[in-house]
Amino acid sequence: MQASVEQRTNMQTVVYPILIAISIGHLLNDAMQAVVPALFPILESSMRLSYTQIGWIAFTLNMTSSILQPVVGLFSDRNPFPSFLPLGMGASLLGMIGLAFAPNFFFVLLSVLLIGLGSAIFHPEGSRVVYLAARARRGFAQSIYQLGGNTGNALAPLFTALIFVPFGQKGAGWFVIVAALGMVVLFWVSKWYAVQLHQVNERRKETIGEKKQISKRIIFALGLLVLLVFARSWYYAGISNYYQFYLMKYYGISIRQAQLYLFVFMIAGAIGTVFGGPLADRFGRRNLIFASTLGTAPFALILPYVPLHFVLPIVFVTGFILSSSFATFVVYAQELLPGNVGMASGLIVGLAFGMGALGAVALGKIADVYTLKALMVMCSFLPLFGVLTFWLPKEA
Repeated sequence: MQASVEQRTNMQTVVYPILIAISIGHLLNDAMQAVVPALFPILESSMRLSYTQIGWIAFTLNMTSSILQPVVGLFSDRNPFPSFLPLGMGASLLGMIGLAFAPNFFFVLLSVLLIGLGSAIFHPEGSRVVYLAARARRGFAQSIYQLGGNTGNALAPLFTALIFVPFGQKGAGWFVIVAALGMVVLFWVSKWYAVQLHQVNERRKETIGEKKQISKRIIFALGLLVLLVFARSWYYAGISNYYQFYLMKYYGISIRQAQLYLFVFMIAGAIGTVFGGPLADRFGRRNLIFASTLGTAPFALILPYVPLHFVLPIVFVTGFILSSSFATFVVYAQELLPGNVGMASGLIVGLAFGMGALGAVALGKIADVYTLKALMVMCSFLPLFGVLTFWLPKEA
C-alpha cells in the first residue's frame, strides 16, 4: 500500500530538473531562430533587401520549422527518437555558420532553411519531454517550457542592438557556441527521455489504439484552434517583423531605440506565458484562450495611433495578454489528442504558427505596395478573431 501511494505521488510530482533543462534547450533553440529577425535591419541595409524579401526570409524560417513539425510529431508518436533533440540543435549550428558568412540573399535562405529544420526536429520531441515531466501540472509545465522559447525570441532586439549593429552579419558566428551548449544540455535530457519511454510503453500502446477514434467534435475543435492560432500568429508576425521599421519611419527613432520597444513587447510575452499556464490550470484552458485573444484587441486597435510616450506601456500590455495563452493552446490540443502528443504539439506550435508565416510574406507585400501604416492598421484587427473561442468545447 505504501509503495502504491509513493508511486501515485511520483506520478503527480513535476520532474523539475528535466523541465528546467528542456526549457533551457528551448531558450537556446529559439534564441537562434531569433537571430534571423534580429538581422533584418542589417541585411536590409547591407544587401538592400525589400520588405517582401525580408518576408520571404521569415517565411522560409517559419515554414520549414512548422510544416515539418506535425510530420516529425506523427512519426515520433509511433517511433519516439530521443536523439532528435541534440540532432536538431546540430542542424541549427550548421545554419548559424552559413548565416554568418552568407554572401547573398539566396545563401541566407539556405542557412535559414537549416535553422528551421533544426527547430522542426526539436519541438515535437521537446513537447513530449515536457508532457512526461509535467505529471499532473500540464499548464504550469508547458508555461515553463514556453517561457524558455519566448525568452529566446525576446532576445532578438538585444541581438540587433548589442551584436549585429556593431559586428554586422558575422556576429551570427557567436551563436555556434550557443548551439554547442544546447547540444550538451539536450543530450543529457535525451538520456532521461529514453528511460521514460520504456516506462510508459504500455500506456503508449493503449493511446495508439484510441487515437483512431477521433470524433467530428474533436476535428471541429482542432480546426477552430488552428484558426485562432493562425490569426494570433499573423498579428505577432506583423509586430515582430515590421513594427521596428514602423517606429523608425513614423516616429523618427534609431535602429537601437526601436529594438527597445520590440524587446519590451517580446519580454512581456515571456512573462505573460509564465502567468498563463497556472491560470489555465485553475480557471480552464478555454476561458484563458478567450480572455487572452480577445483581451488583446483593444490595445492592438489603438497601438498604431498613440503618441510615442504611450507606445512602451501599450506594447508591454499587448505582449503580456497575447502570450498568456501561448502554452494553453498547446495543452488544449494535447488533451484533444492524448494519444498523439507529438502531432498535437506540432500542429499548434508548428503548422498553425507556421501558416502564420505566410503572413510575414503577405504583410511585407502590403508594406511595399501600400504603407507600413496600412499594414499596422490591418494587423490591429486580427485579435478580434478571439470571439471564435466561444465555439470551442469546454474541458471535461
